[in-house]
Amino acid sequence: MIAIKSEGNLISVSVMGEFTLADYKEFEQEVEHDIQFQGGVNLLLDLRDMVRYTLDVAWEEMKFSRQHRYDFRKVAVVTGDEWMVWIAWLNRLFVDAEVQVFDEPGIALEWIEAETVA
Repeated sequence: MIAIKSEGNLISVSVMGEFTLADYKEFEQEVEHDIQFQGGVNLLLDLRDMVRYTLDVAWEEMKFSRQHRYDFRKVAVVTGDEWMVWIAWLNRLFVDAEVQVFDEPGIALEWIEAETVA
């Protein structure tokens, strides 16, 4: 399950339970809409409650990231899972954005907002 909130050029996404392809498609639609009307976007991904994701999500994420390589400014990933930290690091190869991993969503949001103000 996925919850998406869009405010200005910030898209906040929380994933709970299994992250499915249908969830990812919903995320893609929101990002593409915001890119069209906002230009580059910042992304806050809260993956602390994600239990797993399907292989088709991983494949779709790679394709989407390459397609929108220059559309992201900052990507903050909130997770305590070491595997997700590694995946976030790997994702840096596909997007031209600053990507940071955080343990706390408040600190992640501060990091994004500091860039937006600067």
